[in-house]
Amino acid sequence: MNAPIAIAATKPSGITWLGEVPAHWGMKKIRFLFRFQSGGTPSTTNEAYWEGTLPWVSAKDMKKMWISDTEDHISEHALTESAANTVPPNSLLLLTRSGILQHTIPVCVNSRRMAINQDVKGCIPVADNVDVRFCAYFIHGSQEQLLPLWRQEGATVESLEFETVKNTAFALPPLPEQRAIAAFLDERTARIDGLIARKQRLVQLLKEKRQALITRAVTRGLDAKVKLKETGVPWLGELPEGWQLRPLKELCAVPITDGPHETPEFYDEGVPFVSAEAIWDGRIHLESIRGHITREDHERYSRKYLPRRNDIYMIKSGSTTGRVAIVDFDSEFNIWSPLAVVRCNDVKAHYGFVYHAMSSDYFQKQVQTRWSFGTQPNIGMGVIGNLIVALPPREEQQKLSTFIDSRTLRIDALITKVEQAVLRLQEYRTALISAAVTGKVRVGESEY
Repeated sequence: MNAPIAIAATKPSGITWLGEVPAHWGMKKIRFLFRFQSGGTPSTTNEAYWEGTLPWVSAKDMKKMWISDTEDHISEHALTESAANTVPPNSLLLLTRSGILQHTIPVCVNSRRMAINQDVKGCIPVADNVDVRFCAYFIHGSQEQLLPLWRQEGATVESLEFETVKNTAFALPPLPEQRAIAAFLDERTARIDGLIARKQRLVQLLKEKRQALITRAVTRGLDAKVKLKETGVPWLGELPEGWQLRPLKELCAVPITDGPHETPEFYDEGVPFVSAEAIWDGRIHLESIRGHITREDHERYSRKYLPRRNDIYMIKSGSTTGRVAIVDFDSEFNIWSPLAVVRCNDVKAHYGFVYHAMSSDYFQKQVQTRWSFGTQPNIGMGVIGNLIVALPPREEQQKLSTFIDSRTLRIDALITKVEQAVLRLQEYRTALISAAVTGKVRVGESEY
């Protein structure tokens, strides 16, 4: 594959965000390149509809630009009795309704006949001068500019205004050049994706190493020669002599509680209001909160619970049930009901040790075997209080917490370094696509 070469003669595209394009490229609105197909969902109460072999595309399938299969399949019979429709191979599939449209525009090309649901729009090429792969790359590489242009204002769920989409013009080189650009990007992005995948695998291995280190420390301590005793608990096994099994509620300075069971009014400014979406990697990420609450609501909620440093939170409902974090800052905030609060009695238990114990495999296994299912996992406050913690003497708890903190700090630093490298590769990938499909660089002339 030839390397890209610099652009020569250019002309104004007539589109502000696109700027200049190669002089020999044309501009064509999407509506003249494709016909459009809507989709639907067969009844989920009719099992026969979901026992077929026809791939059915929904939002969860649109994580890659090229799809050959889907998570769900429907029968041909389901097509005749629902709003689901099929698109032929080599169609452009555009996600038009999903929360993910806050950040990105999922777009892909199918390799075989597929059905689509109501959140996906099938764009079937009708012009003989368009390469669908090039169009998919054009949308992917231009989404920073297209997303604010296409997003529907005031929708309850993030959506695209499809009339605006259809009236957006693509910058189209001659068909052989489209194919050459698509082939060039196929090869280059595959290479970049391989590098990204290897680095992401390294991150996963580092996280597994971190988790194993924590679990071993909070169940074996630091003395490799310590005498062990059998606990009689299958999910725990042996513990060092002198350790005890205690329910979590006995280690608390106050009863385990949670945030308010009401939905407040959210604002862009005010007191940060923290819920499950802001909890990961053991930390509270205030930049990811849903919104802020008023001073009045904060004061009212604080009569039940007022956050403070070293409090431990565990998510008790939703897909991330069991995830824990510790308050490691002093700035003001409040929490919502999906978070359970553990505040340690410092005489009985060191907050750092309890936090690490709650993060360990043995504690998380208890969570997973005791939660209940509705539409998502959920664990009750009483159940949380009765979860067992393996507890060494108080002085040893603090030593173990310090040890775990020092070792995980090194691993976390390496994870951060690798994740930053992944981010740079992803940014380079997007920049490369954008440059190629907007004519800022060109694939070697011999390709077309």
